[in-house]
Amino acid sequence: MKKVEIFTDGACSGNPGPGGWGAVLRYRTVEKELSGYAPSTTNNRMELTAVVESLRALKEPCNLVIYTDSRYLKDGITSWIHTWKRNGWKTSGKTPVKNKDLWEALEAASHKHSIEWRWIRGHAGHAENERADRLARDAICKGLSSQKKSGAG
Repeated sequence: MKKVEIFTDGACSGNPGPGGWGAVLRYRTVEKELSGYAPSTTNNRMELTAVVESLRALKEPCNLVIYTDSRYLKDGITSWIHTWKRNGWKTSGKTPVKNKDLWEALEAASHKHSIEWRWIRGHAGHAENERADRLARDAICKGLSSQKKSGAG
């Protein structure tokens, strides 16, 4: 299986507010940038979306190392999700799990890959994390700009 590194980030202008996500996928010396926009969302949704969309972009099963600056994302998919599912998608406080749709999509998209999750400190000079953050923020700017042009904003 190919070994692919994925660097992801999500951003929001207000939380909730307009949001963007960004990802850098690297296989050997080949890199691909992905990004997207949502007009009304949360930062956590954008963090999750960045990984879901990255996994959907892969055409075959891979050995992955996924880097994220979101403990919510890393801890959620490696630990909390098992308890949430066992408890009928309820938190320890008996409230519904937020972003259930994205957690389910992430879990489904993860099954065909072997994944190592790595947390990295955000905004600490990690080049690829900064690049993913820039992609996410640029997606917000582009999304807001296109809304204004279309008269939707």
